[in-house]
Amino acid sequence: MRGFAALGVLVTHVAFQTGATGDPVLGRIWGRFDMAVALFFALSGFLLWRPHAAAARGLGSTPPVGRYLLHRAARILPAYWVAVVLILLFLPEAGGGLQVWLANLGLAQVFVPLTLTGGLTQMWSLSVEVAFYALLPLIALAFVGLRGATARLRVPVLLGVAALCLGWVFVPVPTPDAIHSDNWLPGYLPWFAAGMVLAELALLVDGPVHRLARRRVLMAAIAVVAFALSCTDLAGPEGLTRAEPWQYSVKIALGAVLAFALLAPLVLGDTEKHRILASPLSLTIGRWSYGLFIWHLAVLSIIFPVFGIVPFSGSFVFVLVVTTCLSLAVASASYALVEEPTRLALKKWESRRKARAARGEAASGNAASPTATTAISAGS
Repeated sequence: MRGFAALGVLVTHVAFQTGATGDPVLGRIWGRFDMAVALFFALSGFLLWRPHAAAARGLGSTPPVGRYLLHRAARILPAYWVAVVLILLFLPEAGGGLQVWLANLGLAQVFVPLTLTGGLTQMWSLSVEVAFYALLPLIALAFVGLRGATARLRVPVLLGVAALCLGWVFVPVPTPDAIHSDNWLPGYLPWFAAGMVLAELALLVDGPVHRLARRRVLMAAIAVVAFALSCTDLAGPEGLTRAEPWQYSVKIALGAVLAFALLAPLVLGDTEKHRILASPLSLTIGRWSYGLFIWHLAVLSIIFPVFGIVPFSGSFVFVLVVTTCLSLAVASASYALVEEPTRLALKKWESRRKARAARGEAASGNAASPTATTAISAGS
């Protein structure tokens, strides 16, 4: 699903820079493929909230905050920093002063004016996502009282917070010129909440939502309707014209419904292998999805001069195919040279650290004695 979301972001950027979004029939559809970001955020909400949802029901423990943040940093920062440095150094339309460098390296683009530079403008969503990563331990702390018998209240509370955040755009937050507070985390929290609710529901017994999720055709229809409505003025005007606050709220609500409808059948429905999403091609694109996301705009900007295509003048299909192929090639290199080596290095470091700790306990004679296995512990 991450791979398809990354391709959706690529499609909307290609459509905009080739002028396809101006087509009277399909333009609004191509332009609204930016709703793929809702899927990204919901996936993060689901995957990262699962340990907290399980711990609230006595089914496990949450990872230590330090380990969690270290794993998030190792997953996001190395490949991102490589992309930022190379793009700012070598892409002609990118670059800037110290402020641009620091804001992009620090993922603070949504807070610092005029720092979303060429080849890196899509990183606003990564800035929001990293803000969610940082805030997640505090959200979990706020939910610490909803455990055991009161865990049933976690879904209603999440839904209430999400509904409350739909009004964030109406809050008069003072910001510098060219900075808009609706691009900050609170405005997009309903998209993360869609995945967090799924993480909670996945641990519950079969209920109405589970039965609904197993009706894949119906869930697909809900997703299509949500996407179709987002293509209308209900979710804002076409192009880069800023939406009215109520249109922004409608778009966020529709994105939450869209992401929930796409993910619920996978999370709550049948556990059988998905014919498309579990195919080798889909899994490969998913493996390279992060690199596809961080590199595709730089690749796209190079394609126009290389093939002599004037931006905003057409050639949508050709540019889409070439951008997809070349971006996947660069993404595969990013995965092989940066992402996977970082993951393996972190895994080896943690293994060595555990081994040293175990040797230290054995040497001091403080190793824990084996405990008897009871029916309860075996069940856990």
